[in-house]
Amino acid sequence: MTVGRILFTKFVVQDLPRALTFYAQAFGFTERNRIALPGMEEVLIGLPDDPFTLVLYHHTDGRALVRGDNHGPLGLSTRDIQAAWERAIAAGATAVRPPEDLPGMRIAFLDDPEGHTIELIQYLREKTREGASE
Repeated sequence: MTVGRILFTKFVVQDLPRALTFYAQAFGFTERNRIALPGMEEVLIGLPDDPFTLVLYHHTDGRALVRGDNHGPLGLSTRDIQAAWERAIAAGATAVRPPEDLPGMRIAFLDDPEGHTIELIQYLREKTREGASE
């Protein structure tokens, strides 16, 4: 059996309204759906024209969260890494590794207000005849 496509990933968050506001302000995520069941609430968010969903999951029973380090970052592509970096920092992100050049791309790392790492990637195209690059 094969898998059809990746649907979502979940970030467990302590402060659901703050997380929702951060992803909306920093990256333009919008709410797609909300699910509330005993002991938990989820807000499904996404970007326009992108089927991938980020689920912000919140325990409503008051349990403490224990943050681990055995996960990787959420990767987001951008056409302007500097602008995306500055917007995320202004929305409350913490700088981890500022934008830097690698062959064919620029990358940067930051943490959201609850410590989830985000990797920004701007793929670079070769210069056009007019000398401009994306």
